[in-house]
Amino acid sequence: MKIKEINVWKADLQLTRPYTIAFKTVSAVENVLVELVAENGLTGLGAGNPSKEVVGEELSQTMAVLQPENLNWLLGRDLREFQAICAELPVRLPHNPAARAALDIALHDLFTKFLGVPLVSFLGQRLDSLPTSITIGIKSVEETLAEAEEYVGRGFTYLKVKVGESVEQDLERLVKLREAHGNNVILRIDANQGWTTYDLANFCTQAQPLDIELIEQPLPAPMIDDLRELPEAVKNLVAADESLLSPQDAFQLATPPRACGIYNIKLMKCGGVYAARQIATIAQQANIDLMWGCNDESIVSISAALHAAFSCANTRFIDLDGSLDLARDVVSGGFILENGIMRPNGKPGLGVERIT
Repeated sequence: MKIKEINVWKADLQLTRPYTIAFKTVSAVENVLVELVAENGLTGLGAGNPSKEVVGEELSQTMAVLQPENLNWLLGRDLREFQAICAELPVRLPHNPAARAALDIALHDLFTKFLGVPLVSFLGQRLDSLPTSITIGIKSVEETLAEAEEYVGRGFTYLKVKVGESVEQDLERLVKLREAHGNNVILRIDANQGWTTYDLANFCTQAQPLDIELIEQPLPAPMIDDLRELPEAVKNLVAADESLLSPQDAFQLATPPRACGIYNIKLMKCGGVYAARQIATIAQQANIDLMWGCNDESIVSISAALHAAFSCANTRFIDLDGSLDLARDVVSGGFILENGIMRPNGKPGLGVERIT
């Protein structure tokens, strides 16, 4: 079964609710979509949403490397070469992880549809379901509480709160959230590189009564040695995000003394499912837990991340809310979400269906 056609297009999926993090405000969501068509008409879908601030890739660059003249090597390839093609992607597109992710996801979708099984079954399912956190951006106390109330009313009990402006303001919002909801919610925080080592130490001292589940990327990405010097109890709470772009980074973070206790894997950083599972294997050998995150993405790539996450025994956290605030999407299906708990829908491939 050979690949006979490759279609690439751009879609602005927009947001119903703009949000602010430590280094930017997000109000629009442009994704690149890739469709691989096999000679029997079977199709596989992939999606990419680059992050210039994190990986240095802009949407225009993603689109440029996915032009037909750059993809001729893929046309006519036999799907039975699946593993070899996946391994070839980083060689062909070394500087464009979102473009690699879009192609990688489409390949995984097409190949497992060809096999007639859900992607997670092909990868080796280890988990059935997990609660996802849902994200609250940097905003006032009143807005934070109102948004949290909405999410709790929708059944979510894991809240990820963006922090990083000032420790005092961050603590005030978190204290008010804990007062409002008690132990009925789990609180995670994400500083998006917004703190100094002093800020982190100050926060950890004052936040002990708040029972914060994890602290995502508190320091700037290059400050790995500073993370290594943290007390073990703090280090175990730290999830590396912007510091973890590739399997090579995973090795560096795991080198003793390890820099964190959690890896936040995002398909858009590492280039898709194939590379994500390489990172997961390194983490497992280093006794590091996995968190699976996302950008603002289509259900296509969110579903791919979910399938990959549930194939790894060391997956402990998921933060796959990236499609929930989209104004529209190009597909439906992919996963089942009930009271904040996510699971694959059991259909072949990614389990998504194009919206026409």
